[in-house]
Amino acid sequence: MLSSQKHTLTLLGSLLLASTAHASNTPPDAAASDPATLGWMVGSPPPADKIIRFEDGSYFRFPQMRWSVSHFRQLMPTVNISRGLGAATTLPRALRSDIDTLTFTPTGSKQPISWQQSLAANYTDGMLILHKGKVVYERYIGVLKADGQHGAMSVTKTFIGTLAALLAAEGKLDPSRQVAHYVPELAASAFGNATVRQLMDMTTGIRFSEDYADPKAEVWAHAAAGNPLPKPADYSGPRSYYEFLTTVQPEGQHGEAFHYRTANTDALGWVLARVSGRNVADLLSERIWRRLGAEQDAYMSVDSTGTPFAGGGLNAGLRDLARFGQMMLQQGQYNGQQILPRSVIADIRRGASQADFAKAGYSQLTGWSYRNMWWVSHNAHGAYMARGVHGQALYIDPTAQMVIARFASHPVAGNAANDATSLPAYHAVARHLMGLR
Repeated sequence: MLSSQKHTLTLLGSLLLASTAHASNTPPDAAASDPATLGWMVGSPPPADKIIRFEDGSYFRFPQMRWSVSHFRQLMPTVNISRGLGAATTLPRALRSDIDTLTFTPTGSKQPISWQQSLAANYTDGMLILHKGKVVYERYIGVLKADGQHGAMSVTKTFIGTLAALLAAEGKLDPSRQVAHYVPELAASAFGNATVRQLMDMTTGIRFSEDYADPKAEVWAHAAAGNPLPKPADYSGPRSYYEFLTTVQPEGQHGEAFHYRTANTDALGWVLARVSGRNVADLLSERIWRRLGAEQDAYMSVDSTGTPFAGGGLNAGLRDLARFGQMMLQQGQYNGQQILPRSVIADIRRGASQADFAKAGYSQLTGWSYRNMWWVSHNAHGAYMARGVHGQALYIDPTAQMVIARFASHPVAGNAANDATSLPAYHAVARHLMGLR
């Protein structure tokens, strides 16, 4: 590979390698890495050692990334997701003082910890809990504020999958059709003969490694293609997300197993854009964000052609993420209207093949499945969730009538680093709100 191409990969690769950079080295804890305490980007201009840049990859090195995740729009090109001009919906408040002291035992541990301790353990930036539609807990840490927006990472995928399920329910998208039917440009790629349903449930057979420690993994080429910075003169790879998707090669058989691969969501985003005639940011604004009565505009990062990053580019306010979760909890009904058909919610809650999911080897998600880009627990409460690297989460517990929205900046990207603490905490607070021990 040409040296300048390596440089291009490194710029966005800093984001990806953050997941492995601290796996073997102990990073500073939440207090020591607090971005407000460290004073990143404060001053006019900030001191040289406190400046964070997109172009040199410093924006996603730890601990700098704890500032960046709340300020992506300041560092890179984005496209707006308008909330419209209507009034925001009210989130009634009934704050409780007993949640911080709630204790639970993390998976694989014998030592209980408190809910408040779990916030620090998971480098939480924002946490909001709704119970029966009321805010019972809301906390902001570091530089995230109630009126700020935070990177949702792969929670973005859930919004894209939900939009696809909506268009399918309306008869505008046929999940049984092959991808090439909607996007002929993908006919010669591995996606061409996959069905839209296989995209939606990530059961395609494509070659796309997300092993961030492997410089030859396809995720690096994907990162380089989506990098909005000018490419070096001798760069010869794809120059946009769409161009990259046309190069994806087959591996295995479609429909055999669940494989979590970001390229699937980018391909689904292209299908949605072709079917609806608008990019996924505009579609999200029109079909969900405006109808929710969101408090703030959201936004998405884009590539050099202005294409939104469907696989992970969403940035939103914590309260608005919770509003979306409450709408899901209420069978698609919110703000005086049916935003999603009840059939869409039911399909998501049913989940998909647990046997197909098990082949992916998620040791902490035994018995789960993946449907319409939602992670479905199949636990006794019927909980399901959206998940994003570095600890982003939207957790819905229908039995407890509870929604949890969390933003975080954990030094390790993979959620395996926080699941042992997070998942038991969510279930414990659900039982607590139900009055159970």
